[in-house]
Order: sequence, then structure tokens, then C-alpha cells
Amino acid sequence: MQQRQTEKGRQELLEARRESRGLYWIVALFSFFVNLLMLTSPLYMLQVYDRVLGSRSVETLFSLTLLVAFLFLMMGMLDIARTRIMARVGARFQQKLDRRVFDAVIRKAAVKPDEHSATGLRDLESVQRLISSPALTAFFDIPWTPFFLFGIMIFHPWLGYLAISGGVVLILITVTNQAFTRRPMAQANQAVVQSEHIAAQLQAEAESVQSMGMRDATFHRWQKSRNKALREFISANDSGGGFSVASKVFRQFLQSAMLGLGAYLVLHGEMTPGAMIAGSILMGRALAPIEMLINQWSVVQRASKGWNNLAELLSMVPAEVPRTPLPAPKAKLEVQGLTVVPPGEAQATLRVVNFMLPPGTALGVIGPSGAGKSSLARAITGLWRPAGGKIRLDGATLDQYDATVLGQLIGYLPQRVELFDGTIAENIARLAPEPDPDKIVTAAKRADAHDMILKLPNGYDTRVTASGGRLSGGQIQRVGLARAMYSDPVILVLDEPNSNLDNEGSKALNSAIKTLKSEGKSVIIMAHRPAAIQECDLLLVLENGAVKAFGPKDKVLNEVVRNAQQIQKTAGQGGVQ
Repeated sequence: MQQRQTEKGRQELLEARRESRGLYWIVALFSFFVNLLMLTSPLYMLQVYDRVLGSRSVETLFSLTLLVAFLFLMMGMLDIARTRIMARVGARFQQKLDRRVFDAVIRKAAVKPDEHSATGLRDLESVQRLISSPALTAFFDIPWTPFFLFGIMIFHPWLGYLAISGGVVLILITVTNQAFTRRPMAQANQAVVQSEHIAAQLQAEAESVQSMGMRDATFHRWQKSRNKALREFISANDSGGGFSVASKVFRQFLQSAMLGLGAYLVLHGEMTPGAMIAGSILMGRALAPIEMLINQWSVVQRASKGWNNLAELLSMVPAEVPRTPLPAPKAKLEVQGLTVVPPGEAQATLRVVNFMLPPGTALGVIGPSGAGKSSLARAITGLWRPAGGKIRLDGATLDQYDATVLGQLIGYLPQRVELFDGTIAENIARLAPEPDPDKIVTAAKRADAHDMILKLPNGYDTRVTASGGRLSGGQIQRVGLARAMYSDPVILVLDEPNSNLDNEGSKALNSAIKTLKSEGKSVIIMAHRPAAIQECDLLLVLENGAVKAFGPKDKVLNEVVRNAQQIQKTAGQGGVQ
């Protein structure tokens, strides 16, 4: 079953490669002439040693040299042409799959990141490098090796047998190289990925590392992973390097042995000196592609591993099928028998949840930690697919909307807001290539963040980093709220929106919720704090992944919450957290 699924991803890769089929045939044609022109040097040597030196004709030598210079020029131009073509074939392959792989990486990492999602883009680049490398050109040259060996056999069978034996030895070195370096290279690549992952994680948490005096501890942790990566890399390099040197030394010895055997045959009058030199050159040309593959074997291995990883990734995350655009929906959300199982787990975090949210209404979702509030938020935003039941937006299930369209219809403020490297305006505009300044300011005003942003050094053009830079947690939360409202969503999902807000921020949030409700939009708030549900009309209480109560806020609070009066009083005052 797994192999069948992987085959689907492999077919996608083959389709992308198949688009350059015509260029591959052109490269094969150029390779034919390049290898044909490779005969120029041995034939030149044959004529010089056997004819020019014997006749002592300067004119013949001059004419031959001019002809050879022209043929070498043609060979060089063809070789450059096929190299450039393969570079463009590799670029086309990568460009064709860039969006597909990027989407698969993001979709996989958003649900449950693993090794394939972490290295997807790097795997694509490794395949592109192989297509553009001399290793693939060597594959076009290898079919001509038997013809060169046959040419050597014409000069003398013994030379042919020596060349064939040398070729067999080089092939054995290549096979042995693959067998001995496959595992070290895989381990080295995996260790490098783990080391980079740890480094990226520590960078993201640099503030905590610095403030809690964890630099030494984190350095030792990172260094342990780094040293493992270095050890694995050295081991793989030692193995591969040893085989590369062995093939290089053996080919040089073979070249000398070819000359020695040729000289022996010349001394016995079985061949001419020109044939001896020509045979040596032909043998070098015949075995050159094999040696090239040995030297480039790490590139081949990395690309082979990348190809398999990509096939598995694309199979696990199928391409999204085009969906028929639907008219703008009303802010009516229906959850019918919803059951949610987190990706990669077996136990459901939500079980048979039912409720309906009419337009212009705010719903508060409360419950203890682990009750399933964040799971509900992820399901409503389309991040997690329901294991059972349906979520409908104005009658249509969420999977009837394109992911990009759904992200514009349902705004989302996660528990932990992370900004992107760029300006405040770019972050609010969701990194849009051509952001709308009016929509940016409008979203900030609706999130009551406009005045706060204007007080920053460069206002909307203030640059921030992934960690927020100079912004406080509350400011980041408000920028995140503006980002969630940038596309003018019909439903806004807020997961613990008060977690970093001060009294002023909580008032701003309630004001934004009131504005959305007046516009006929709906809001869903996952909350722990009473201030967050002040503007809520309905209340959903979750416990152990199931609905404990649902209905008007005051009624549910009176029925379920013991300290209902205290919460109602606090919520009525507003801003007390």
C-alpha cells in the first residue's frame, strides 16, 4: 500500500521530467557528435606517428593540425551547448515543481512536520543539481564506451582485453563505492538536518536562551549534534574519497599499462607507434565517464535520496484539485457530529461536537486545558481535517473551498502569534506581493492597533523579525489580530486572544469583536479568561473533547459554571483579567 502511494508521487516527478524530453533528445544528439569528435585526437596521433613522421611532410602536418583545431572547436561548442541545455533542464524541472513542493512542505509541516517536510525543498534542489551536473552528462557518454573499446580492439585484441578488464575494475569500484557509502551518506545528511533543526529552534528561542543563562547548555546541546554531523560527514567523505582516489590512481596506472603493452606490441612488430598512442587515448576516453560517475557519486546518491523523499512527500500530500468558486458566504457556521483526531495520533481530541453559529454572533468556547478548544480552532480553520462529521460555512463543507480562499474567509489568531521578517505593513498584509495600503490601515483600525502602530519609530514601515523585535507580546498579538482581519473574513477564530493583552488591549479586542458583529460577521473565541467572553452571545463548554453545554452565554454560565455570578460581574466590568 505504501509503495503504491509513493508511486503516485514518483509519477508526478516523472511528469515534470518528461516535459524536457525534447531537450534530452537534443543533448543525446549533441553527445553523439561530441563522442564522435572524441576520435579526433587518436586519429590525429595515428596520422602524425604513422604518416607525417615517416613522410616528413610539413604541409601535411599543417593541414592536419588546422583540421584538428576546427574539429576540437566544434567539439567544445557542442559540449558547452549540451552543458548549458542540461543546466536549463534542471532549472525547468525545479521551477515546475517549486510551487508543488513548497505547498506540500507547508501543508505537511502545518499538520505534523517530519523529515520529508523539513528537507523537501532541499531534496528538490539536489535533484536539480544532478540534472545540471557532469554526472548526468556522463550517463549520455557511457553508451559510447563500447564503441571506443571496439576501436581499441581493432588496433590489437590484447589492448582491447586490457581496456575491458580496466573498465570492469572501475565498474566494480563504482558498485562497491555505492554499497559502502550509501549508509554513511544517509546518516551524514540526517545528522546535518538534525543539527540545523536544533540551531533554528535555539535561534527562534534566543530571548529565552539569553535571559535564562542557557547559552552554555544550549551550545553543548547543539555542539553534540554538530559533532555527530561532522563525524558522519567525515566517515562518508573518507569512504567516498577513498574510492575516488582508488579509481583515479587505477586509471592512471591503466593508462601507463596501455602504453607499456602497446610498446611491447610495437617492438614485436604487431602494431604501429601511432596505433599505440591512439589506443591509449581511446582507452582514456572510454573510461572517462565511469571515473566521472565515481567522482560525482555523492551528488548521485544525494539526488537519489532526494528523489525518493520527494516521491513520498508528494504522495503523502496530494495536489489540491481545482474547486469551483463559490459565491461569498454568509457568516453562518454549522458543526455537525465533528470528531477530530490529531495527525499521527490514534485518540480523538474532539468527539461528536454539534453547534450552529448564526451571522452576527460571537461564540465563546471554554473548558479546562486539554478539553479540545485548540483542536476545534484548527478544524474550523481547515488546518486539521475532520475524522468524522462535517463543518459547513453557509451550507458548503470547508473542503469545497480552495485553501487560499478559505484562509481569506476565516481569519485566525493562534495562541502563539509569530511575525515574519519584514515591516508591520507586510505582516498585516500577509506578505502579499502587492499589498493594499487601504486594507492594511483598515485592518489595523478594526483591530484597534492603528494608534499603537503609529507610535512605533517608522509606523507601518517599522521592520520586525520573526520573534517580534522591539514589539511586546501584547503588540504582537494586536498585529496578529490585524493580520487575521486583513482579508475582511466572514468568521474570525481567536485562540486565547487575551493571553498577552493588557487591560487596554483587552478593551481593544472587545471593541473589534463588537464591530464585527455589527457588520454581520461571526466570531469564535477559545478562552480561559472571563474578559475574552464579554461580547459573546453563545457559550460552548468542552470537557474531555465532548460538549458539556451549549446555548446563550448567561444561561450556560448559570447552569455549568459554579462561579457564574463572579464571571458575569467581571465580564460586565470589562478589562479585568
